[in-house]
Amino acid sequence: MPDEIVTNLGRAADTTTVALKGEVDVLTVDQVRVALEESLAGRPREIVVDMSELTFIDSTGLGALIFGFQRARDAGIRFRLARPTRTVHQILLLSGLLEVVEVTL
Repeated sequence: MPDEIVTNLGRAADTTTVALKGEVDVLTVDQVRVALEESLAGRPREIVVDMSELTFIDSTGLGALIFGFQRARDAGIRFRLARPTRTVHQILLLSGLLEVVEVTL
């Protein structure tokens, strides 16, 4: 069984934070999808995906982030990625996701 990838699913004020750790790939992406769905169900004003402890993300993980972003946008919820590691930032850049989703360093 894969390690826990979602290390924190917390809510403060109108912001829900989903903190990710390790690698998001085909083995762990379901944890990310579930966390994003739970976050969306809470109808916060903002969802922040903390990537400060994320070392790798593959295409399935990028797909989960796109899913979360699109659902949040459709619901009028701000969605942003926060503090990606250098490696993950490069992957986000190459994927084109940085052109669509807000990122704070």
